Amino acid sequence: TAGIKKDIEKLYEAVPQLVNVFKIKEKIGEGTFSSVYLATAQLQTGYEEKMALKHLIPTSHPLRIAAELQCLTIAGGQDNVMGVKYCFRKNDHVVIVMPYLEHESFLDILNSLSFEEVREYMFNLFKALRRIHHFGIVHRDVKPSNFLYNRRLKEYALVDFGLAQGTPDTKIELLKTTHSEAQQGSSSQNNPTIALGNGVSVSVTAPKHIAQQSASKAADKRSSSLSKIQIKQGRGGKEDSVHHSVQRSVFGERNFNVYSSTYQENSSTKLIKQSKMIDVSSRKLVTKKKITSTKTVSNGAARKAASGCPSNLTCDCYATDRVCSVCLSRCQQVAPRAGTPGFRAPEVLTKCPTQTTAIDMWSAGIVFLSLLSGRYPFYKASDDLTALAQIMTVRGSRETIQAAKTFGKSVLCTQVVPAQNLRTLCEKLRGTNSSCKRSQGEVPSKTVNESALPVAVDKPCAPETLGKQIQHLESFQEGDGALEIKATDMKGWDQVPDEAYDLLDKLLDLNPATRITAKEALLHPFFKDMRL
Repeated sequence: TAGIKKDIEKLYEAVPQLVNVFKIKEKIGEGTFSSVYLATAQLQTGYEEKMALKHLIPTSHPLRIAAELQCLTIAGGQDNVMGVKYCFRKNDHVVIVMPYLEHESFLDILNSLSFEEVREYMFNLFKALRRIHHFGIVHRDVKPSNFLYNRRLKEYALVDFGLAQGTPDTKIELLKTTHSEAQQGSSSQNNPTIALGNGVSVSVTAPKHIAQQSASKAADKRSSSLSKIQIKQGRGGKEDSVHHSVQRSVFGERNFNVYSSTYQENSSTKLIKQSKMIDVSSRKLVTKKKITSTKTVSNGAARKAASGCPSNLTCDCYATDRVCSVCLSRCQQVAPRAGTPGFRAPEVLTKCPTQTTAIDMWSAGIVFLSLLSGRYPFYKASDDLTALAQIMTVRGSRETIQAAKTFGKSVLCTQVVPAQNLRTLCEKLRGTNSSCKRSQGEVPSKTVNESALPVAVDKPCAPETLGKQIQHLESFQEGDGALEIKATDMKGWDQVPDEAYDLLDKLLDLNPATRITAKEALLHPFFKDMRL
């Protein structure tokens, strides 16, 4: 298109060294921090070689760019980790040149992959993760679009180290000095609470001994919104315009409107008003400051009221579904949260400050969950607490609360949500359960927002309705002209071993300290006859 041609011309202008070496063909990818182009390089032998040119946005921090290059040069080039060929710079424009791997779109091939291909895919992903984790690199953005896969050649490449962080003992020198996305401004929520409708809400707080800190005067300088989020039933929203790209998501939010520090009443759900969130002591202070209506107290007024609290005042909202003025005035919990929604681990969603290579293993588990269920993206949430609530519907609320305690977070959920059996869930979503065998070419193409969902998305609902709606999914499939087919046409999906779901369970371990490592995953019985 004309727009892409213009981008290519601009790139040649910005980095003129490229003109004599590369013929840029097309733009093949675009992200928040970079654009990727396909180019050919004329070699001295006369042979043309395809290359991928990654043009980093000029506002990228030089240290971040250098760290990404160091990851590629030290850890890359083997074990399915992308390497680097050249790097060009002109002023603030940097272009990283990498080998080009022709690859399939994950969504295009998801339902045509055989079970054996899925096994090979996961094995090769763990090889790449073992390699980078050996060097103390936390990738932070493991997802299908960052793990290139050439189905015909059986070649794989883990790419994009733009968000990478180092472990305390990292071997990548520049990752010791780079800071996480927390520097660029992590979520403005402090101790957020989320209401999911039908009386279900989730909140995350620091443990009691942390929660009982005195009010901080520095909080007055912050202008972040009240740390409470409510989800309200509604139609429309910006997700409407992009619903076509998330057809296979198990959790969709097309009809969700998210309101931060806006409390309104709905015919079906009464949302908590601001006045209910301000404790007695702050009400007194608000009155002293001549604010007459607590219903219309602004964020700034709430903060001012909080900052005026006596220094010995302790929090009284611990383990409740509200946030008091003392907590509002506390210093923000700051933790890295870089990554892609739907792939973030529980410890990332709850702002655990110490995050390890285990967050990559959780993301790999979500990829595996998509492969086994035939749904992508599996999770889709507009904010971290909705994401956590969605995880609860699969892994259980009690289990999530218990795991959060191990890394110093208190999670409050108003209802008990049972954990799902992973095999039952995946087989029903894929349509390979015993009551209804169908080939992958016959999987219903209904979008995630339609009636075949295991989780209601047309309106906020209690997560425990998952089971009922899975039954709905099953009846939908049975009544949709499902055919009994021969096992030979199932591509191995009728014989998924227990080891597959055991590995999935270990990858989706809610406790990062006990979650399986890449090295351990490669030795798992699921890969027993595969060569390392």
